[in-house]
Amino acid sequence: MTTKEASTKAKSAESSKKASGSSAKGAPVTEAELLKMSEKDYMNAAQLEFFRTKLQTLKEDILKHASETTEHLRENILVPDPADRATIEEEHALELRTRDRERKLLKKVEQALARIESGDYGWCEETGEPIGLSRLIARPTANLSLEAQERRELRQKLFGE
Repeated sequence: MTTKEASTKAKSAESSKKASGSSAKGAPVTEAELLKMSEKDYMNAAQLEFFRTKLQTLKEDILKHASETTEHLRENILVPDPADRATIEEEHALELRTRDRERKLLKKVEQALARIESGDYGWCEETGEPIGLSRLIARPTANLSLEAQERRELRQKLFGE
C-alpha cells in the first residue's frame, strides 16, 4: 500500500470514528441513504454500523438454518418404499451440501466482522482502494474491489490456480 493510500485509509478511519450524522444517532441508515452519501464519508460510523448489522443478521440466519437442519436430520422417517427412501436421502444430501456452503459463508461473515472491528472493512486487500458501497451491499463479505476480483478470476482461469 502506498503512503497516499495509507493516509487516505487512516483519515477515513478517523472520520468514521468522529462521524455522528443524524442517521448514526437515530434509526439505522437505509441502502438508499448509504448510496447517497459522498465519497468522503466512505466507511464512516453509520456505514460501518449498516454493514455490521447486515453481517450479524446474515450470521444469525446461517446459524438458525444449521440448527433447523440438525433437527430435520434427526427425524427418523421409516418409509418402506425404496424410491421414497431414496428421495428422502437425496433431499438430506442436498440440505447438507447447502449447509456446507453456508458454513463456508459463515467463516467469511466472521472475517468481515473482524475487518469492521479492525478498521479494514471496505478496503481492497490487494490494492488498498475502496471496494465500493454498491459491491458491499450486494456482497457484504467482499474483500477485493471489483477490478481486483476480476484480475484474480482471470488468473485462475488462465493458470488454473
